Amino acid sequence: MKYRSVFDIIGPVMIGPSSSHTAGAVRIGQLARTLFGRTPDSAVLRFYGSFAKTYRGHATDVAAVAGLLGLPTDDPRIPQSIELARQQGIALTFIAEEAIPAHPNTLTIELADGRGTFRATGVSLGGGLVQMTEVDGFSLKLSGDSPALLIFHRDAYGTIAAITQQLARAQVNINHMEVSRSERGKTALMVIETDEKVEPEVVGQMESQSNVFKIITLNP
Repeated sequence: MKYRSVFDIIGPVMIGPSSSHTAGAVRIGQLARTLFGRTPDSAVLRFYGSFAKTYRGHATDVAAVAGLLGLPTDDPRIPQSIELARQQGIALTFIAEEAIPAHPNTLTIELADGRGTFRATGVSLGGGLVQMTEVDGFSLKLSGDSPALLIFHRDAYGTIAAITQQLARAQVNINHMEVSRSERGKTALMVIETDEKVEPEVVGQMESQSNVFKIITLNP
């Protein structure tokens, strides 16, 4: 992970004792909520590595829930986030996992409501920077700093080319792209980060393709 400015190293203005354990956890929660697309009825938060050992003392649980509520890192309501979530009817479960993760500051969030479920894993890199590493079983590297499309599609010939051609026609520049698949010929996840926001009509055109199942848009 490359730091792009001195502000990335210093970290954001925030409420809490640690940029990696507090501000980073807020960002992971925010991204999970944004990717889910709505307020969940329940949230299970699984802490790994350093997070599992210190999440209570460093208020990582409080910070992650604040992110799920959409609160920014400097919001004075962060210390009350768990109470606020429960007031909104969100059932919360916190689990300290013993498994050793690839990164010490790892958090998995499982969200659910009457319409479906969603699972995302993120790591806190320090200075408030994060990277989402897994979404619904698919591996990825998503910072959340750029506009992005998460395209769930059939692993079929020509699908990637069709999507990228549509972006080219819309004069949208791709700055990062990756594809993850569960099994050959089954469902795959295409992650495209762009320099510009992709307009809704372009996303609609992509969704109309027969091999595309679902598209999640991220516009930070």
